[in-house]
Amino acid sequence: MTQAALKTAATGKAENPIATFSHFLDRLKPQMELALPKHLNGDRMARLALTAFSTSPKLQQCTQQSIAASIMTAAQLGLEPGVMGQGYLIPYKQTCTFVPGWKGLCDLVNRAGRATVWTGAVFEGDPVFDYAQGDQPFIKHKQGDEDDPAKLTHVYAVGRVKGSEWPVIEVWTAAKVRKHRDKYNRVGTDHYSFRDWEMYARKVPLLQVLKYMPSSVELSAALQVSATSDTGAAGSLGKDFVFIDAETGEIGGNEPPAQTPAPPPAPSKGKGKAASNAPPPRSFAALAEAIQKATDAEAAALELDAARDLPPDQYDELVAVYKRTWEKK
Repeated sequence: MTQAALKTAATGKAENPIATFSHFLDRLKPQMELALPKHLNGDRMARLALTAFSTSPKLQQCTQQSIAASIMTAAQLGLEPGVMGQGYLIPYKQTCTFVPGWKGLCDLVNRAGRATVWTGAVFEGDPVFDYAQGDQPFIKHKQGDEDDPAKLTHVYAVGRVKGSEWPVIEVWTAAKVRKHRDKYNRVGTDHYSFRDWEMYARKVPLLQVLKYMPSSVELSAALQVSATSDTGAAGSLGKDFVFIDAETGEIGGNEPPAQTPAPPPAPSKGKGKAASNAPPPRSFAALAEAIQKATDAEAAALELDAARDLPPDQYDELVAVYKRTWEKK
């Protein structure tokens, strides 16, 4: 039960949740200022948070602790929630988590000045879409008039390191993105991709490209938060994360405030349902077998994608296995 609900039960008078949250933000602002980079200020972040809170009934059901932690995560990353897709305050039952959007991730890379990245979405009827990977990668895309997320066919990301001859590209079909989402999603249809499909889909190939881009403290932290939140869990920034006391707005050190534990995820019963746990990493031999025995090329490509964290020589060998098995079919 949220703090507002407890007060209502005790007094018999329903509080205005927006007014209550506004007062909470006033107490939080001085501490928020300590975490913000120079190009942001506490008043603006508080207004953005209040706008998101007032327009989302589900967010109003979240605990103030989790909302405060999400705002502080956004502040430390220098991203504005709800502005131009930089990031989002996403409610999962009574827990709010900050999810960096694809525009926010692009901004963190471009802000560092050592590389540029961007993404694209391809819809049914787009007049031109062609790409090639390998030693001379390219993407050619001319957009049409369609923008219905249900008619999304491909998403892609491009990264270019300053001074490099060729870009790094990643292209995924919409079907592959859904398979990826369903494989790691632990909250079923509560996952934010069911509300913001294009935003989520464009971020998936971008996350692959970012592995090859110059990193920074902010980008590494954003990728950590994104990887956690994309499963449906609440993210944090590790030992340097600043937790906030929901009642006083004071910094509470490096230990998170006590929260009601989330119920265990429901067992998987089909498409869109939550899986009980993310699968453990698999060995080279297991992945090679999975690629060869996949039901189709899309499923094999998804298995290949799971091998990106293997040593480069093993990954290259699995790429060769994929090509021998599927590119001639």
